Amino acid sequence: MEYHKDRYEDHSLLLFKKDKLVALFPANQQENCLYSHQGLTFGGLVLPKNIGADEVNQLLLSVMDYAKAENFQELIVKTIPEIYHTQKTNELLYFLSLQGKLQSRNLVLAIDYSQEVQLHKTKRKHFDKNHVLGFEIEENGSFPEFWNDVLAPKLDSKYSAKPVHSLAEITKLATLFPSNIIQYNIKLEGEILAGITIFKHNNVVKSQYGANTTKGASLRALEYLFIYLIEKFEKENMQYFSMGTVDADNEQGYNSGLLKQKEELGCVCFTQDIFKISLT
Repeated sequence: MEYHKDRYEDHSLLLFKKDKLVALFPANQQENCLYSHQGLTFGGLVLPKNIGADEVNQLLLSVMDYAKAENFQELIVKTIPEIYHTQKTNELLYFLSLQGKLQSRNLVLAIDYSQEVQLHKTKRKHFDKNHVLGFEIEENGSFPEFWNDVLAPKLDSKYSAKPVHSLAEITKLATLFPSNIIQYNIKLEGEILAGITIFKHNNVVKSQYGANTTKGASLRALEYLFIYLIEKFEKENMQYFSMGTVDADNEQGYNSGLLKQKEELGCVCFTQDIFKISLT
């Protein structure tokens, strides 16, 4: 989380019971509010396995008491998406519903490898057809090449935006976690057409970034790379392939086009709830 220090005022908590560390609450503060860390996919209390429900409740109450003592007026708790759970458990979700109000519910799109992957027949047809083009796929490819030639220009031209991670930040993170952050680039005759940046955590892979060039789009290179990786990680016995959220600031609350694209690649919907607890 260190690379986020200039964006967020960290206020993460360690929770102890008789000098034994029993839970973590990654968090940041903003004015009079304490947030589950806004720069992380994970959220809420990070707990050990086989913890009892009453103890989860007591830990949440302890965080609330601490936040009140520090004069915070609100506590925003983001739950950990189900796909990242190491055991099926909803105790925290239950106690959050007692203490606060549901502020928002995000859609998280992911392939569940325990079920047969339902790839849309048109995408399978194009994938099989494009085998003859001679695409080259590089693993652990160059971050600068993808960032400078594909990702940054695409985000700038389409959204007037920049990647959440700068090139320096993603390079640093990949150096620290070489087995968890992997770049895949797809090329044709040496020219980069598209790329996907993968974050791996336990049995979950997440496509953190995916973008293509204009030429790559015309050749469906990004779609080809996605299907290649979906099949690759299925063979490696991963449990989920997450493609992130589809939330949007519109009347529906989600990007319908993006939702359809991810569903056609085999994703199903999971949710991530965010609760607001008033401390006053």
